[in-house]
Amino acid sequence: MAKTIMVIDDSASIRQVVNITLKKAGYDVVEACDGRDALGKLTGQKINLMVCDVNMPNMDGISFLKALKASQGYRFTPVIMLTTESQESKKQEGKEAGARAWVVKPFKPEQMLEAVSKLILP
Repeated sequence: MAKTIMVIDDSASIRQVVNITLKKAGYDVVEACDGRDALGKLTGQKINLMVCDVNMPNMDGISFLKALKASQGYRFTPVIMLTTESQESKKQEGKEAGARAWVVKPFKPEQMLEAVSKLILP
């Protein structure tokens, strides 16, 4: 059975690129346009990993991460932050909120798949 990854980004084009990359590698993908949308789509189904932008309207990635880690069902779900932010202070904030990896845009598909494979158990 394919592993499911949620992609959270306000950019439809980024969601599409990540979606294609992950589907080609055999993953199922659920998309959300911001943190609030993502939380609304977490209805108990198994999500193996999340790929989340930092800067988004309504609910940014760090706030989403904090809400996710506070939730009973998804607190142990690994999250990769995919963002244009590369400052150490932002990375540290993400790490403290529970991010397991930090990928800076623009990214190479292999880079994304490498990070995913390290965080999803077979």
